[in-house]
Amino acid sequence: MSDPLERIAAALERLAPAQPVRTDWQSAPGYVHAPSGTRAVAKIDAPPLALLRGIEAQKAAVVANVARLAEGAAAHDMLLWGARGMGKSALLRAAVAATQSSAPERLALVQVAPGGLDGLPLLLEELREIERHFLVFIDDLGFETGDAQAARALRSWLEGGVEARPGNVRLAVTSNRRAIVERHLSEQDDPVNPRDAVDDRLALADRFGLSLGFHACSQDDYIAIVRGYAEAHALAWDEAEALNWSKRRGSRSGRVAWQFIVELAGRAGKPLG
Repeated sequence: MSDPLERIAAALERLAPAQPVRTDWQSAPGYVHAPSGTRAVAKIDAPPLALLRGIEAQKAAVVANVARLAEGAAAHDMLLWGARGMGKSALLRAAVAATQSSAPERLALVQVAPGGLDGLPLLLEELREIERHFLVFIDDLGFETGDAQAARALRSWLEGGVEARPGNVRLAVTSNRRAIVERHLSEQDDPVNPRDAVDDRLALADRFGLSLGFHACSQDDYIAIVRGYAEAHALAWDEAEALNWSKRRGSRSGRVAWQFIVELAGRAGKPLG
């Protein structure tokens, strides 16, 4: 390349930032949105709805709401809160996967990766222009004490902000706490109005039209979950051993039941897929 102008043009081209790759929002059942960009997911990892036991009322509500969203009918933003390991995120994924089984083109799941919350406004603006419905999923959401700005920004988007929320997008959040933002007994010590601080923290949770609590399961529910998984994977099991497994872990939940199934499958030399 002997021409100086050609050399300068080539150098400038190398220095120029690469153009971002546009996401094809019609091609995949799910996506992961991270600060570094968005990537498509070829298959949503979710258990069959029938295997999610001990949460029948919550399951019916979530499945119905996701189906409405896919159909273009009025649907709620969802907050699934409560005990760890009781299938909150698994239920959301399973409900989307079940809805997609009959009409995959209507709905996609978009999971916001850790650190991706700041990019939510731009994501929503992009999804607004797509002829498809989206459930934007934030797993295990929580804000540090004193981080009121992020919580208020999300609250404004859910309801009450200047810019209207996209009609084809709804938000689904899981959290171990109903209030999402951590609370302390000291909040009651405000001599002016002891409820102001508490109400401000609860305001975010109140913006979700569908709020569902998940609680630690009973022994019968735990055994029913183990039985369902074992039958689905043709695994022999013993009820006393299953109960002892949960006692050693100090809890009964769907996650603990699945860990027991993994142990049984490993002993039997079987993959779970």
